[in-house]
Amino acid sequence: MYRIKPIILPKLLLSILLTILFARAEAQIPQPQVMSRAEIESGLQSHDRALYIKKHWIRDPYIVYAPDGFYYLTGTTPNPGDPRESGDPYNKGLFEGSIVGATVQIWRSRDLIDWEYQEAPFTVKDTYHYNDKDRAKIKSPNKDLIWAPEIHWDKDRNKWILVHCPQINSSFVLSGDSSVKGPWTHTMGENFDKKHDPSLFRDDDGTWYAIWGNAYIAQISSDLTRFVTDPLYIEPAGSRPDPKNPGKMISRIGHEGCTVKKIGDKYVLFGTAWSTDTGRKGSYNLYYTVADKIEGPYGPRQFAGRFIGHGTPFQTKDGKWWCTAFYNGDIPPLNSKGIENTDLSETAQTINRQGTTIVPLEVKMLKNGDLYIRAKDPAYGTPGPDENQKF
Repeated sequence: MYRIKPIILPKLLLSILLTILFARAEAQIPQPQVMSRAEIESGLQSHDRALYIKKHWIRDPYIVYAPDGFYYLTGTTPNPGDPRESGDPYNKGLFEGSIVGATVQIWRSRDLIDWEYQEAPFTVKDTYHYNDKDRAKIKSPNKDLIWAPEIHWDKDRNKWILVHCPQINSSFVLSGDSSVKGPWTHTMGENFDKKHDPSLFRDDDGTWYAIWGNAYIAQISSDLTRFVTDPLYIEPAGSRPDPKNPGKMISRIGHEGCTVKKIGDKYVLFGTAWSTDTGRKGSYNLYYTVADKIEGPYGPRQFAGRFIGHGTPFQTKDGKWWCTAFYNGDIPPLNSKGIENTDLSETAQTINRQGTTIVPLEVKMLKNGDLYIRAKDPAYGTPGPDENQKF
């Protein structure tokens, strides 16, 4: 008789449990369809509910409105034509069997409804190879992948700046002209190495800053070739319990997916974390903290929205604020009905379908001078009972 070793049993039970949860959720939720033009147009106007605008496999969706009148969309994607995009829609993109590819795919749209494919103008072959000899020794598959690309418009040069990770091949490149295509110039070269989830921020005076990790920030030289300040670690004021170390506290904003926006005269650091402050447990959320200067000091960590972790806060051409959202879970999407009161701490769970969703944000200055940011759709705007920090 075959005997199960005691050390394997917990893993087997966990696997069975997750399989049951996956099957149960999959049975409850039908295959998603992108909202109709009328639904999206109405939702863009009312600005009160989440909109499922594009069906495709994507993580870390990034949208920016450019001076040419187009919205540009990119993110972590498969290689073009990968059959798993339709055959394995709930591939997490993590661990063995990941669907994540080696390209930066880009789409553009005038209305956030009809999208024009801009192909894959940047691939892993275009990344800066810091040391090919040492790089060849590394066995990690990440060296052949591209994660979390962002494109930022440089109005002084009329060109795009593209950044991406993972750390092993993170790059900072400048487009050849005003279109999102090459040839790409590595203006910072090896000075931009080992950046996890890099993002960029351009201040009102034209100064560029890089933000990465959780969260470091450094000023970039005016010729975009080097950093002119040492990395500064910025974090919210206050602290919360560390679930991994009972009796200890943590103060970081999250663990990845950070970016900076300037709203009015306030600098806002956005950061991503699981609601439980434990990897792949709970919901993948977005938090923020506010300062009067980019280097801080920053105020307390505040809740921006549930299920919008590593989303991009952006403004539509009419000035409304939205945030991108995507599927990030260990089981298929849950029904949003009653989700506000549902504890999701058992495993990674979400209400987002596979694809790009945009969630309306309320952004306003309170009478006391504080900046308030919160998802307006109740399913996204209410902290769940699984939150490690109480809001």
